[in-house]
Amino acid sequence: MTTKEMKFRPLTSSNLEACHYDEGSQTLTVKFRNGSSYNYGGVVKDHYEGLINAKSAGKYLNATIRGRYKHKKT
Repeated sequence: MTTKEMKFRPLTSSNLEACHYDEGSQTLTVKFRNGSSYNYGGVVKDHYEGLINAKSAGKYLNATIRGRYKHKKT
């Protein structure tokens, strides 16, 4: 599935725009406001739910996801 086919959820953040989570592959795709996007692999559903419910998605991403899961620029 390409990023154009994914349904993204908007995020509350000055840096992050939206995200998509594929539960089957545990892949989290994050779109940044600067136009870049990253896939994070092996992300547990609780961390995805924490991201979409966070007051600041950017702070949550930095504290909980970045550095813990392997990522790749898409």
